Amino acid sequence: MTTQIQTYDAIVVGGGPAGATVATELARKKRRVLLLDRDGRIKPCGGAIPPRLVRDYAIPEALLVAKVKSARMIAPSSKGVDMPIDGGFVGMVDREHFDEFLRVRATNAGAERATGTFERLERDSDGTAVVVYREGRDGPEHRVRGRLVVGADGARSSVAKQAIPGAEDVRCVFAYHEIIKVPERTGFDGTRCDVYYQGKHSPDFYAWVFPHGQTASIGTGSMQKGFGLRPAIAALRGELGLDTAETVRREGAPIPLKPLKRWDNGQDVVLAGDAAGVVAPASGEGIYYAMACASMVADAGEEFLATGKPRALALARKRFMKAHGRVFWILGIMQYFWYSSDKRREKFVAICADKDVQRLTWESYMNKELVRRDPMAHARIFFKDLAHLFGFARA
Repeated sequence: MTTQIQTYDAIVVGGGPAGATVATELARKKRRVLLLDRDGRIKPCGGAIPPRLVRDYAIPEALLVAKVKSARMIAPSSKGVDMPIDGGFVGMVDREHFDEFLRVRATNAGAERATGTFERLERDSDGTAVVVYREGRDGPEHRVRGRLVVGADGARSSVAKQAIPGAEDVRCVFAYHEIIKVPERTGFDGTRCDVYYQGKHSPDFYAWVFPHGQTASIGTGSMQKGFGLRPAIAALRGELGLDTAETVRREGAPIPLKPLKRWDNGQDVVLAGDAAGVVAPASGEGIYYAMACASMVADAGEEFLATGKPRALALARKRFMKAHGRVFWILGIMQYFWYSSDKRREKFVAICADKDVQRLTWESYMNKELVRRDPMAHARIFFKDLAHLFGFARA
């Protein structure tokens, strides 16, 4: 007797912010959705989310473990520049609880949930996609059919590698962080993010200390092969007197550097979140962009399911790049230029002391839009950047 294979409108592979959001929004559109996620996976992440995400996605206040009111940028010379947030905040979440909240919301919206590891993509006799996943490491294989498959399984996505041409060529920063219990000591500011632009802690990215209430994330990232991420964090913890603090957990994962050139296979597979490469260059911010991307993927997926036209899936990337492509382009140039040496990092941190830079940076971050008003402020920043670039300004 042949076992009947369950058929879904959409199978979402990956239960992080992107996958859970796609599943929620398609389920709310009355689609039959399966959300497939590995059990116990927590992505290394500073956990920063802007007020716009809190508003757009109705994030409960209880999930914010801290509200950051300023950032301190630390130059290679150890000079610190404080960037206060005037009239706003950066929300901090613990991914262990934040992601689970989003997955539960998806099931409350009507999505079904399965725990397992994606193995491969096959085709039924009529061409319908079949997702094969395994329970646990040595558990049995399961097969489910889907009219639409959404790959939201992170950077270097297994779904993408099997279905999207060129997906295996994505360049990544490898990130590593340690969650520690914050000791009761003077000097630790639970409302401030510290960002270290020092080559000894990262030759091409940055290191960080982000508050999470009773815990903190201390991490770094680099795409330089052979650079020791763990030794770098051990050294940073030692410098800060946090080497004896209790370590709650350690996590590492690749972070993509820019959006993939293609998110869909022209048939029935589309990518979302890190799998699509939507992590902001320079800052490494991914949660907001993952969820914004997921909403666009859900809309494109619904159009595909309603019309049967595969070209609808390409709308997700087109709409995302129209909304955020310019920001990603600017941040990519920033990372390429300013992070390339300690000499340039020193100048970059000096620029961060400028009040116009601070105001426009935070307004753009909190609202996720380039600030187009106040053209004189942009002009002042432009000429100050040139002065730093050519050495006319003192760092």
